[in-house]
Amino acid sequence: MTALPADRPRPPAADVTVVVASRNRRDDLLASLPRHEAPVVLVDNASTDDTLAAVGEAHPEVTLLPLERNEGAHGRTLGAARARTPFLAFADDDSWWAPGDLARAVAILRAHPRLALVNARILVGPEQRLDPVCAEMAASPLGTAPDLPGPSLLGFVACAAIVRTEAFEAVGGFDPVVRFPGEEERLALDLAAAGWGLAYVDEVTVHHHPSPRREAPDRRQAGLWRSRLLTALMRLPAGSVAGVVAGAVRTGRPGVEGLVRALPDVPAALRRRRPVPADVLAQLRVLAGEQA
Repeated sequence: MTALPADRPRPPAADVTVVVASRNRRDDLLASLPRHEAPVVLVDNASTDDTLAAVGEAHPEVTLLPLERNEGAHGRTLGAARARTPFLAFADDDSWWAPGDLARAVAILRAHPRLALVNARILVGPEQRLDPVCAEMAASPLGTAPDLPGPSLLGFVACAAIVRTEAFEAVGGFDPVVRFPGEEERLALDLAAAGWGLAYVDEVTVHHHPSPRREAPDRRQAGLWRSRLLTALMRLPAGSVAGVVAGAVRTGRPGVEGLVRALPDVPAALRRRRPVPADVLAQLRVLAGEQA
């Protein structure tokens, strides 16, 4: 793993594990894995590009978890079960935590007992542009709770999140229904429903160099609408579900495609239905700009 300057702390190996889920991005992984400053569990979602052999040869210290089929984001939950540490940091195959910031994030979590999840600042590309979502999080209309280290959230970006394992496991981690992309919402809602806090913390940083091997924008948008509908079916009232359907239809082809892609998983979503409590719904209304 990358050597740290003397003034940059490395988290003890017993504190945090980095969980990376990947599929067919061997070259991205070979570039990003050496940058992680904690033990890594790599979940391979049935790659066909010899990822496992290449990583096993170049990075024998990485724990490999090969899956027979693409589990999407649920692969992170399977990887987390291998971690055995009180904190879990998530990274994509094209992202990594800034030097010293895993240790800093662990210290923040330890100092705030109700805090389940920290979303770090995200710097994109070699030019280190601030991801626009970070400005939105920093200006969260939910404000900053007195027992949290930054603005309160009801969502997060998985590749920039570190979580308390106890909280992650208690709400089931990333589920096998939503998969990817848009997998974060259901987990965030369940953490909030259980009384945990989520916060944006600008003092810790994740670098994200988007892989050239990415889905086409329309296909990704369709995937997001699929996830929104399935999450709504699992956690939101009927009126909100109808609103998601209407929004998808107004979006046009990507939204309609997303609804169609969601249909095979609707029964599984309904079996997992557990609407969030009124206080979480009120926070969602605030985020939507409605009267709480």
